[in-house]
Amino acid sequence: MNATREKLVLPDSGDKLLLHSCCAPCSGELMEAFVESGIDYTIFFYNPNIHPLKEYELRKQENIRFAQKHGVPFVDADYDTDNWFARAKGMENEPERGIRCTMCFDMRFERSALYAHEHGFRVMTSSLGISRWKNMAQINDCGHRAAAPYQDLVYWDYNWRKGGGSSRMIEISKRENFYQQEYCGCVYSLRDSNRHRRDQGRDKIRLGVKFYGTEDTEG
Repeated sequence: MNATREKLVLPDSGDKLLLHSCCAPCSGELMEAFVESGIDYTIFFYNPNIHPLKEYELRKQENIRFAQKHGVPFVDADYDTDNWFARAKGMENEPERGIRCTMCFDMRFERSALYAHEHGFRVMTSSLGISRWKNMAQINDCGHRAAAPYQDLVYWDYNWRKGGGSSRMIEISKRENFYQQEYCGCVYSLRDSNRHRRDQGRDKIRLGVKFYGTEDTEG
């Protein structure tokens, strides 16, 4: 590893953590950091944005595999795509990191916060912010907004990229040969990614064929 992990302590004297996970590559560093720090945590997988179903299952099963390796509880939430598409209506052509992404983070974090509140978790966080492709401030704003209605819940906006976190994320992904998704997740990001590839003279994204550690990869 490039750097020693810092000892993590949950904020507000929390005793257990709910981790909203978007995928195994992004959550791997967080998961191992929590294990090293002795933090009791549960994974909450709620990502109705991921399209198509084949991609959703690929990402979910990789996350389940890594959770089982560490003996971590895994909550498989509903894949309510109809609700997601209803909320995305009118935002189909918004750019990445725009208001459609804010809506998407809000939706996923609202459900995570409700679960945390109903099951005695005083702290929640997400693996989304570790990706360099994401706007961390945007994600943290959504997280705090989702937790705000519950007096017994806080959103932990720790910077998971710092202290070598981003590098370790890639190293873990290569070590575990995680599936490497090539677009954010939703049908619109898939569309826009394929348009960009076409403009570069590249082939369309092929689902289920690219894995970390099989070639030089970047996060």
